[in-house]
Amino acid sequence: MILFRKFRVLLLMVFLLACTMHIMIDLLPRLEKRAAGAERRDGGCRCAQHPAREAQGWAGWPNKHTLRILQDFSNEPSSNLTSHSLEKITAAGDNKAESFGRMRPSAGKAEDHKPLIGDASGGRTVSGHALSRLSALFQHPLYKVELPPLTDDDTLFNVNTDIRFYPRATGNQGWHNDEGHEGELSPTGEANAESYPNWLRFHIGINRYELYPRHSPVLDALLKDLITQRITSVAMKSGGTQLKLIMTFQNYGQALFKPMKQTREQQTPPDFFYFSDFERHNAEIAAFHLDRILDFRRVPPVAGRLVNMTKEIRDVTRDKKLWRTFFISPANNVCFYGECSYYCSTEHALCGKPDQIEGSLAAFLPDLNLAKRKTWRNPWRRSYHKRKKAEWEVDPDYCDEVKQTPPYDRGSRLLDVMDMTIFDFLMGNMDRHHYETFEKFGNDTFIIHLDNGRGFGKHSHDELSILVPLSQCCRVRKSTYLRIQLLAKEEYHLSSLMEESLLRDRLSPVLIQPHLQAMDRRVRLVLQVLAGCIEKEGYVNVVEEDLVGDTASHRGRGHR
Repeated sequence: MILFRKFRVLLLMVFLLACTMHIMIDLLPRLEKRAAGAERRDGGCRCAQHPAREAQGWAGWPNKHTLRILQDFSNEPSSNLTSHSLEKITAAGDNKAESFGRMRPSAGKAEDHKPLIGDASGGRTVSGHALSRLSALFQHPLYKVELPPLTDDDTLFNVNTDIRFYPRATGNQGWHNDEGHEGELSPTGEANAESYPNWLRFHIGINRYELYPRHSPVLDALLKDLITQRITSVAMKSGGTQLKLIMTFQNYGQALFKPMKQTREQQTPPDFFYFSDFERHNAEIAAFHLDRILDFRRVPPVAGRLVNMTKEIRDVTRDKKLWRTFFISPANNVCFYGECSYYCSTEHALCGKPDQIEGSLAAFLPDLNLAKRKTWRNPWRRSYHKRKKAEWEVDPDYCDEVKQTPPYDRGSRLLDVMDMTIFDFLMGNMDRHHYETFEKFGNDTFIIHLDNGRGFGKHSHDELSILVPLSQCCRVRKSTYLRIQLLAKEEYHLSSLMEESLLRDRLSPVLIQPHLQAMDRRVRLVLQVLAGCIEKEGYVNVVEEDLVGDTASHRGRGHR
């Protein structure tokens, strides 16, 4: 009898336990839905947990467990937006959101909550504190020297304000401005100057002294166009050792597209000759920012863009030769290789992930039919031969001959070459065989710094041969000399300024830290070379005064 009673009690306990478990199992989905509902009411994020919510126990996901998972996920290589497919990342993000309840670790530092400042170029945002160095640089007196009044001879195009841009007359019906809307027309059907597409406004602003003004709103608008405008057609650029594409946009602007060929961490192999090196898309982007920080403003605007190879290249190109080179790789990625004289084959194909690829987009300069350019052979051009050396490499007095040869015997052209030399050395570019100028301005104008893709190849090596023109001629503009000195100071370190400036680009980070640090080292090397020149020849014989309107002030002035 006693055993029977104990058995009944045991059965009753099992029954009650089963009922409790059934109720809990039935209640779990409701509690999860309630928690999810509360999450949605809080904006879909549990990153900043309230004390009350932390006390809810299991109803909210354990914070330590979530934090560990999210930390692991954020450190995966595939979390780099600039080198992986947006489609894959979006899908992965959605899956993670479902699994993790769309939670992230709570911010522990006050700095994480600093307000962000947007950027017109469409790039990433940076904190207000981070903007201070670049802003301070551009507020420095060295960056406030104004140009002399411009005459018709000093502007590339003489725009008559009575003449308007007629989109219909040129066959460009339905052209769009940078906002994506049709250009504003006057009652006579003419477009107002303010509604010109940004690429046209950029062209109109070119003058004898610069490609664009120091604080031009058109520049930021044009950079935004390069990454947002719809691509309407694509064609291969003829000539050159490597594949480059000409992209035309919805607003009829054009840009030169250089696709990504290697990762940011890869350095040029030590056995590679400079003329067989890859052209790097991120070097083109970084060169534009470096040129702007040096206040040269001689590199056309460049922005990074993530391009869909299927929709934005293959499907819009009318170039059959390009179209035929598309294929699907064994990894199921879209690839193409185009036609060129060097790296255009299936072995050097450009592949997306699965069809997204990075690239640099450099805004086109005005058409040569409208603004002719003259091509000049660089006096310090390399031999481009595996064994032969150029004359300047074997003759230490080579600069004396250059200074007696037009156009280097007068004006500011020799000083422009010295600027270009410093510019190339800071980014390690050995591939400066030619340069161009606008024909309209004759010899009294700046050098256009084109084709910078072979820069930033080696951060562990400083190629001192790039500085030979400077060490042989011992000439430099005073403004350039003072800016280089400024960029060596702790508060204006070139690496910090470049890092901040490059944050604005869509493909940030554009350069890895070793490349940024190498620029600081190279700034000091430039100053060492100039210090040696000054010690040898004297300050007044090395540093040349440049007054307002430098090219104008040097007209008719020969070099010592």
